[in-house]
Amino acid sequence: MAAVQTAAIGSSKGFTTCQYRILGRNTAGENAFLGAGCASLKGRPQWGKTSCREKNGILAAVSTTQEAAIQATANAGGEPLLLRTMKGEKTERPPVWMMRQAGRYMKVYRDLCQKHPTFRERSENVDLSVEISLQPWRAFQPDGVILFSDILTPLTGMNIPFDILQGKGPVIHNPIRTLQDVDAVRPLVPEEAVPYVGETLTILRKEVGDASAVLGFVGAPFTLASYIVEGGPSKHFINIKKMAFAQPQTLHALLQKLADAVTTYVRYQADTGAQAVQIFDSWATELSPVDFEVFSLPYLQQIVDGVKETHPDLPIILYASGSGGLLERMARTGVACISVDWTVDMAEARQRIGSAQAVQGNMDPATLFGPKDFISERIHDTIRKAGNHKHIMNLGHGVLVGTPEEHVAHYFEVAKNVRYSQ
Repeated sequence: MAAVQTAAIGSSKGFTTCQYRILGRNTAGENAFLGAGCASLKGRPQWGKTSCREKNGILAAVSTTQEAAIQATANAGGEPLLLRTMKGEKTERPPVWMMRQAGRYMKVYRDLCQKHPTFRERSENVDLSVEISLQPWRAFQPDGVILFSDILTPLTGMNIPFDILQGKGPVIHNPIRTLQDVDAVRPLVPEEAVPYVGETLTILRKEVGDASAVLGFVGAPFTLASYIVEGGPSKHFINIKKMAFAQPQTLHALLQKLADAVTTYVRYQADTGAQAVQIFDSWATELSPVDFEVFSLPYLQQIVDGVKETHPDLPIILYASGSGGLLERMARTGVACISVDWTVDMAEARQRIGSAQAVQGNMDPATLFGPKDFISERIHDTIRKAGNHKHIMNLGHGVLVGTPEEHVAHYFEVAKNVRYSQ
């Protein structure tokens, strides 16, 4: 039998991981696992060539091809891993995907942007949106394939025109500041306003099948209102806070219209192909906890309750950046999963949220700029702290522009090679 490089095998409480490169072949000409034990590779580890599985305490080598077959078999006749995890089923590993996984860190996306320079063209053209949504799926096979769109997309159907400008971001052309402005906001009819979203989700379901879960997403009422009232991104959120504290009836009227629209939009996404939907309440953490309970929480609860009435089996994920002070309140919404950002230790988050709901996250996106062994350590640490039940591996925020694609590939390989001990 041929010589083999030293294997690198690591284990942590609650799960076992093993990534190594097989160089030896047995007498049958097949890849063989040569030797066991814990050792370190000199130089850069060769990740992703094989994965390691544990059965009855025995580690076994699994080739990439075998791993794909195992995943297909696991999902055959059933639901994708990500959905089973949120339902609390016992799984052999945590599902993994990344927020903003379709985007500017990928060369294939940047090349497409040269031909189609505006974000709205890319997100509102069905062919382009499908292609962009599938780019990371083809490259990395994440367990979640998220719709390429924007949280502001449905606003045009509500008589709130907007644009997304290169280098500036979202721009609301007529910011809402008065009750009269709110009165002009129309109910959302997704089939008329954003049919391309439904068409994209339907195609994604056909393309992906049960290999991964197709994810839709929406903006939460307070976060949408922040853009609508401020006129775009803001550092201090003065206008919406002024409205909240000086004209609360105006803000509540706007939030109610947005809650109704978001509920309708979530249902539409579910009807057209989304198997789970993530709500982004990115700016809710600009509120104090007491104000969160007034201007965000009630409307999130309305959305969750309203969707459950018509789609009781649709898992909803809730994310808010910088949400360490709000985790218990977020859990009160009744969503299936709380997505945690990196400013909270995952073990603490799990303890505070409890076991009734799944957790998602929460590796610092900037970690992906580090060396591969460092990335691996952080992945393992996150999964260990989350435990071996109801955890979706993700970043604590979207993947950053300029992140090396090789490191993103490494992130997926390492996370997908984790195996919970049974």
